[in-house]
Amino acid sequence: MGDLDILNKWIEDPENQLIFQEYVKTHFAITLAMNEPDSKTVRKALLKEIRKEKKKSKIYSLRSFMKYAAIAILFLGIGAVLQKNIFDNNTKEIIVPKKDEITLKLGNGNIKVIAADGTSKVYDADGKVVGQQNGKELVYANDPNATKLVYNTLSIPNGKRFNITLSDGTVVYLNAGSSMTYPVQFIKNQNRKIFLTGEAYFDVTHDKKHPFIVNANKLDVQVYGTKFNVSNYQEDDATDVVLVEGSVSMKETGLVGKNKNEFFLTPGYKGTFLKQNKSISNEKVNTSLYTSWMNGNLVFRQETFANIIKKLERHYNVTIINNNRSLANETFNATIETNNESIVQVFNYFKKVYQIDYSIVENKIIIN
Repeated sequence: MGDLDILNKWIEDPENQLIFQEYVKTHFAITLAMNEPDSKTVRKALLKEIRKEKKKSKIYSLRSFMKYAAIAILFLGIGAVLQKNIFDNNTKEIIVPKKDEITLKLGNGNIKVIAADGTSKVYDADGKVVGQQNGKELVYANDPNATKLVYNTLSIPNGKRFNITLSDGTVVYLNAGSSMTYPVQFIKNQNRKIFLTGEAYFDVTHDKKHPFIVNANKLDVQVYGTKFNVSNYQEDDATDVVLVEGSVSMKETGLVGKNKNEFFLTPGYKGTFLKQNKSISNEKVNTSLYTSWMNGNLVFRQETFANIIKKLERHYNVTIINNNRSLANETFNATIETNNESIVQVFNYFKKVYQIDYSIVENKIIIN
C-alpha cells in the first residue's frame, strides 16, 4: 500500500480528518508567515503534485479524487482566508497612513514646512542663512560671535523621523511624534539648554565650559559629553534616559546647586524618572533595544499591549482602537521592521502568533 493510500485510509476516520485539517492549517500558516505565497502559486504547486500522482497510479476512484480536490480546496481556502487576515477580517481595505508635515517654528513665530525629501535654507531675522536642510537632516552653522538667544522649534509628526545638527555640532535624532526647542546659536559662557517632548537620541559635542542640558518637562538631563536616548512622551508616566556612552546625570527641574540631588548614570543603564512622585531609579539594560528605532525597528520585550498600540500609532501614523480591554495589560514580545513591514503585516503577525483578532473599518484598525 502506497503512502497516499495509507493517507486515504487514515483520513476515513472522522477524528483523523479533524487532525489532518488542523495540521494543514498550521502548516500553511507557518509557510505563509515565512514566505507569503499567493493563492495562484499554491494552486499551481498543488495541481502539479496531483498530476504527478495521477501518472504513477493511472486510475483514481472518484472518492479519492474528491478527497484530493477537497485537500486542494482546503489549502487554497485557507490561503485566501489567511490573506484576508485570518477568518473574516477584510484586509482588501488597506490602511493609508495620514500625511502630516514636519514643521519648523522660527524665532519670529513663522511656521516653515519641511519636506522630508527636499532641500531648503533657514534664515534669521536679518536674512542671513543659519541652517541648511537636505533630505532628512537639518544642519545649523556655528556663529561664535552670537550674543542673543533665538529659539527654533522642530516638530516631527507621527510616521516620520528627522535628524538635526545643532550649531555646536551636537547631532540629535528625533523620533516620530516629537518636538525640540533649541537655540539657533549657543551663547558663550551660557549653558547649552534644549527642550524635548517625545523621544530623541543625542550625540553631544563635548564642551566642558558650556554644559549641555536636555529639559524633559520636570526633568533635567545634564550631559558631560556622551551618547544617550531620552524618551519623554506626554502620555507616559515616566521619562526614560538610556546611557550608551559617556556620562549624564538626572535631576528634577528647578533644583539648584551643582551636583545636588543629581542621579548619575553608568553606560549601559536606563534611568527612570517617575513624573508623579519625581523619584529616580536605574537598571541595567540592553541599550540597543532602546535605540533601535533610529534604524526603523521597534523592539518589544514584555511590553503591554496598550503601550505597543501607542508606539504603533506613532510610528505608522494610523488610528488603532482596542475593543478588547483584557488585552491592554497583557505583555508581548515582537520585533518589527517599520521600514519594511506595513501596519497590516504587523497585525497579521499578532493574529497568527497571538490570535489577536482585528478588522479594518474606515481606515482604522479595530481590535475585536
